[in-house]
Order: sequence, then structure tokens, then C-alpha cells
Amino acid sequence: MNVAPPARRTPPVRMAHAAVHSAEVTLSDGQRFSSLGGVVVRNRRLVLLWLRRQALRLANGHGLLLAPEPVRLPTCDVGPVRFHGSHAPEELRRWATGGAHQDHAIRALEAGFPALFTVLDPAVGLSLTLAGWRGHPADR
Repeated sequence: MNVAPPARRTPPVRMAHAAVHSAEVTLSDGQRFSSLGGVVVRNRRLVLLWLRRQALRLANGHGLLLAPEPVRLPTCDVGPVRFHGSHAPEELRRWATGGAHQDHAIRALEAGFPALFTVLDPAVGLSLTLAGWRGHPADR
């Protein structure tokens, strides 16, 4: 009786899961919050790029045209928010264009901490938060 030798079983190939990072823009009145939009991307630099883009879009959302971003993201932008004063847009613009703010945010993401930035619109008591973290949206 001829019996074929048992087939060699190769161990399953383990695919390394690509790290994912998430970002979200939220609006809050202190008691409840609403998400204006979010994204899941493959690395922390894209999180920061998306957050920076949203900060500039929100800051310039009063009729100014934005220059196109050098890297096109396959994601949607958040809708405009009408601020009641100039403080919040100025702070968003300062965060998005300030090298020290961007360095702090990328270092936080590199260390595994979330990158958070919140501006207040004191005229109506609303806060707008830009947040980025490693993981999926449910991991926050």
C-alpha cells in the first residue's frame, strides 16, 4: 500500500497590521458634543496634515479661498462653522501655521499620546476641538 507522505504544513503567514491613526473635529457647549467629521489614515503625519487643513478651513471659512493642499487626502473636509468673534479663527490659524504647535502635536502622536487643540468662542460658549490619536475612532 502506497501512502503519500503527509503534506508539510507551513505556518500561517502573519501579516503585520498597519498602524492606523484617527482624527476628529468636535463642537461642544459644555454639556453635549457633536462630531463635525473625522478620518482614519495610515500614519500620524497624515493625521496632522488633515487636522491642519481643517483648522485652516475653519479659520478661513468666512469667504476666503484656500490654496490647494500639496497632498490630496481621500477624505472629506468638515463643514464650515460661523464664529461670533475673531478669537477662535485667529487661534486656529495660529495653531495650523505655527511650527512650535505642529512640533508639539507630532511629538505627542509619536509618543502615543493624543494631539488635542481646543478653541473657544466665548460669545456663545462653544468649544471646538481638533483631536488626533493612534488607533480607530472607537479607541479614543
